Amino acid sequence: MDAIETESVTVSYDGVAAVADAGLSVREGELLALLGPSGSGKTTLLRAIAGFERPDSGTIRIAGREVVGPGTWVEPEHRRVGMVFQHGALFPHLTAAANVAFGATRERSGELLELVGLAHRARAFPHELSGGERQRVALARALAADPAVVLLDEPFASLDPALRESLRGEIADILRSAGATALLVTHDQAEALSLADRVAVMRAGSIEQIGAPDDVYLRPRSRWVAEFVGEADILPGTASGGIVQCELGPFPAATELDGAVEVVVRPEHVRLEPSRPDGQGTAIVLDQSSYGHDHVTRVRLPSGRVLRSRRLGFATWPDGSAVQVAVETPLGVLPAADRHGATAR
Repeated sequence: MDAIETESVTVSYDGVAAVADAGLSVREGELLALLGPSGSGKTTLLRAIAGFERPDSGTIRIAGREVVGPGTWVEPEHRRVGMVFQHGALFPHLTAAANVAFGATRERSGELLELVGLAHRARAFPHELSGGERQRVALARALAADPAVVLLDEPFASLDPALRESLRGEIADILRSAGATALLVTHDQAEALSLADRVAVMRAGSIEQIGAPDDVYLRPRSRWVAEFVGEADILPGTASGGIVQCELGPFPAATELDGAVEVVVRPEHVRLEPSRPDGQGTAIVLDQSSYGHDHVTRVRLPSGRVLRSRRLGFATWPDGSAVQVAVETPLGVLPAADRHGATAR
């Protein structure tokens, strides 16, 4: 049984659909990330599931129980949903233990503070806690009432980058230790890909693609998903008989693809090598940018198109160097007929 099911959910504001005919399922015990840019409708869909927004149409089920549908509306407090907001939303006049106990017994409060590693901070007030500690208390409070699902709305967005990276791993571990089902809303691609069992990519109120992180990243179903989830360069190609031919050479492709295609190239899969003696196929290094642990080199291909290569370590190619381009992994291939909505095969 799915812990969350939405079917054809639409939510509009002043006649404009923020969520349009959205269908989503979250399996029991999984952590699903709802990923999308600002304004894509992801928080509106989350709020509709929680009961803070009333959809114009559609059906929502939580743990098999219909909470929204034709003639059905269950109030938020009766949906068995735990919420973690961006800023925690703790009661400032209550201690950590009292905040958690607001939805549970004193004994259960102690168990949950132990689970999130904050038993030693039980008597601290929110202003005495760090940002990461406040979010862990908020998670403990969300788990206190034994919810069917936990909904997390950008819970790490207000934290500094170093704390955000460490805390999100801790939160994911806590949720899995508790056996919780969770839906995480985020605009951070790295966060979604590193934490979630599955990722649902949302755009303009609709779900563009849903799947395992590697599937979404390596096999995007549209050019928009390819360019939003991570970095991508797009090259034109031609497919025939299970082979796609592009400027970088021939590569395997689905046998049903035929004709014009678009080839998705991830910068970290591009390797630069010394140019061949005959100079054939040589690219020219345009510039390089260092990011400490890695660097990005931009090269101009013989066609004039620009391609990026992201590699560990320090930059090694002077600007203007002639190099050969090699690709280390199979590429994503999209039919060229529909640049924004086509399905990759």
